[in-house]
Amino acid sequence: MTSPRSRVSWLVAYGVAMGFLEVAVVVYLRELYYPGGFLFPVAPMPARVALVEVAREAATLLMLLSVAFLAGRGAWDRFFVFGFLFGVWDLVYYAGLRIVLGWPESLFTWDLLFLIPVPWLAPVFYPVLVSFLLIVGFATHERLASRGRELRPTTGGLLIASAGALAIVVSFCWRFRDVIEERVPGSFPGWMFWPGLAVATLPFVLATRRALRR
Repeated sequence: MTSPRSRVSWLVAYGVAMGFLEVAVVVYLRELYYPGGFLFPVAPMPARVALVEVAREAATLLMLLSVAFLAGRGAWDRFFVFGFLFGVWDLVYYAGLRIVLGWPESLFTWDLLFLIPVPWLAPVFYPVLVSFLLIVGFATHERLASRGRELRPTTGGLLIASAGALAIVVSFCWRFRDVIEERVPGSFPGWMFWPGLAVATLPFVLATRRALRR
């Protein structure tokens, strides 16, 4: 059986490789369709290319889920592994774009995050923060597991965390019409994101405290 340290090393390697692969795809897309730089309002890609991009995003999620399923030791462990892979992938993606293209100019540069089921957009700071917290959650889970303890919210806490996660997703989708109607994005709905983030993380913080007291 793979040791915990070896498992984490391979997961990091996979997340980094996925992040670089995403960087390469975006570099090609920007060379083809946004040679003057990626700016809002976003010029639409040809419909066929946009459909391929949606399929690629779905395939990327499936790849992360597949590795999490294979590497995980149970349902909760797979959940944290997926979050860790997603976080590493996302952070490497933005770091790689910064190195290769000099973009984003700052953490508050707007980005088109995702296309399923509608365009997601936000300043880079917000998805980077979520990715960082996903990595912290995995690290906490691993630390507790090494002590024979489990980071697991109650059923009620899980429902609350799910509601918070949904609020985060909705905040990212809030301005999707700005992409469809080719407008410069308005203000980001931080009034929805920050409470959603607090609600999503609080049950895991409480679960960590319970695990440490046992």
